[in-house]
Amino acid sequence: MDEKRIRALIAKPGLDGHDRGAKIVAQALRDAGMEVIYTGLRQTPEQIVSTALQEDVDVIGLSSLSGAHSHLFPRVAELIEEKGRQDILIIGGGVIPEKDRSDLEKKGIKQIFTSGTSTQDIIKFIKENVRD
Repeated sequence: MDEKRIRALIAKPGLDGHDRGAKIVAQALRDAGMEVIYTGLRQTPEQIVSTALQEDVDVIGLSSLSGAHSHLFPRVAELIEEKGRQDILIIGGGVIPEKDRSDLEKKGIKQIFTSGTSTQDIIKFIKENVRD
């Protein structure tokens, strides 16, 4: 019996124009057998959630290097909750100061992966935390 493939959405919320890390993560997830949708740059939380719901994803990976993570990441989690889709795992990455991480986790971001995190660690976390 085939295992259901995990569907992942990788998104760049806000005005951050740097997407190398997001593209590396997207490729690593593809290489690990996941279906990956990449939204491209400068997405609003509303656009990200709309795409996530349309694509019926299991996980949303948010990437921010601009410092707007404290506003944008929780907004995505809030919109997902409003849609009744708390089953969607939300993770974040990028340049996220240590002092911001616990607040983001309290607001629905399940894990923060900072620069230098192994893509294997991200893959493992997703596989262990996506609900069947």
